[in-house]
Amino acid sequence: MNSSMLKKGSKRGGSSRGRRIFSDENSVHKFNRIKRTNLPADKDDDYCNTRNSQDQAVTHSRSSSPYNVSPMEKSPWSSQRNANIPSEDSDASFSPNVLMGSLVREEGHIYSLAASGDLLYTGSDSKNIRVWKNQKEFPGFKSNSGLVKAIVISGAMIFTGHQDGKIRVWKVSSKDPSIHKRIGTLPTMKDYFKNSMKTSNYIEVKRHSNAVWYKHCDAISCLSLSEDKAFLYSSSWDKTFKVWRISNSRCLESVIAHDDAVNSIVAGNDGLVFTGSADGTVKVWRRELQGKGTKHFFSQTLLKQECAVTAVAVNPNSTVVYCGSSDGLVNFWEREKMSHGGVLRGHKLAILCLITAGNLVFSGSADMEICVWRRTGNDHTCLSLLTGHNGPVKCLAAEKDLESTPNDKRWILYSGSLDKSVKMWRVSEKAPPMAWKGCASSAPTSMPSSLPAATSFPAQTRNIKK
Repeated sequence: MNSSMLKKGSKRGGSSRGRRIFSDENSVHKFNRIKRTNLPADKDDDYCNTRNSQDQAVTHSRSSSPYNVSPMEKSPWSSQRNANIPSEDSDASFSPNVLMGSLVREEGHIYSLAASGDLLYTGSDSKNIRVWKNQKEFPGFKSNSGLVKAIVISGAMIFTGHQDGKIRVWKVSSKDPSIHKRIGTLPTMKDYFKNSMKTSNYIEVKRHSNAVWYKHCDAISCLSLSEDKAFLYSSSWDKTFKVWRISNSRCLESVIAHDDAVNSIVAGNDGLVFTGSADGTVKVWRRELQGKGTKHFFSQTLLKQECAVTAVAVNPNSTVVYCGSSDGLVNFWEREKMSHGGVLRGHKLAILCLITAGNLVFSGSADMEICVWRRTGNDHTCLSLLTGHNGPVKCLAAEKDLESTPNDKRWILYSGSLDKSVKMWRVSEKAPPMAWKGCASSAPTSMPSSLPAATSFPAQTRNIKK
């Protein structure tokens, strides 16, 4: 049976608690510094120009893995630390961006990551969610079905989005932080049965097929929290995004947002929400509170292109919006005027994940590499090309490094790949630009690009009747 697709391009269809298992001598990747390589000039690649190409990138036989077991049983993970990290004083050309170590397993492809303080959560097609603290594995937890497509954390609550279209809710025990208890599923069973009794709550999702409107009828692709963490947003391959009130687990609204699968959703400040889709568009939505519910209004279309939009991100201050596409490009816009700022060109294949941290932008790609960009005003400079994965980079997460200082802001970057590993990198905002064609001054920067005017059209929404 084939594994789940990387990003939707079209509508087809127990570990030992606290046990440290480092193995320096068995480390797979030992780097003195980040590899600095030259990328070829832009070239047409059929992989980048078809929406469906990402969906077919990797297949594997899940039944062949002996590790489809409870995460409470013996862990198939091994943790490997890079024992060959150079000293900053050892080389005048030292790069502070280095590989710190790897978490390697034979359990399945890594599809989602979430970092919170010293905790790292990893999700895969094994249905297990593994938890790590300072590279020591905690007892994990396991869903009943559906590979883990997305993870977000809000305090003591963890939300996981799955291939089966459900969102599962977990809570960390106040008595023992290593225990995670499942406390519900969105939508709740009570709400589902209550509203399924009314024919007016059904909509046509496929030809001759109806479903209750607030239940996702295809895979969850992304989860995002509102700035005040009062609302949870979920996007899906069913072309919709839904809004959930966290306090009572109610679905407040469902928006038919795109003409094809919604691959990414991110909530910024000021009540704005950004969605990216396989239909090639990036849209902006404005949230308004109405009584006890919400109403999202379509604001504008930032981008309309042939290539699928695979990832969307905003910087911490919500002043810049980024989107990655299946053509390997990252477009960005200035939030204040929503004007197109330029294009980041650093990948040869499709962008699969995109995040920001401080003044840095990280893009992971099907070309198995991670580009690190530093934003200065409206300019972006490539600092590093992180190489080491042997499969497409599917997900990224970042947390501030404990050794970070005001004069040298550093981040711990986690990257999950379809090579069944998670890698940990230390990245500094003070890193010099990478040598590009033998000259650091010729490193890629953001390139202005004119875009055709995008067609706007109204949204279709459904709200809970109060």
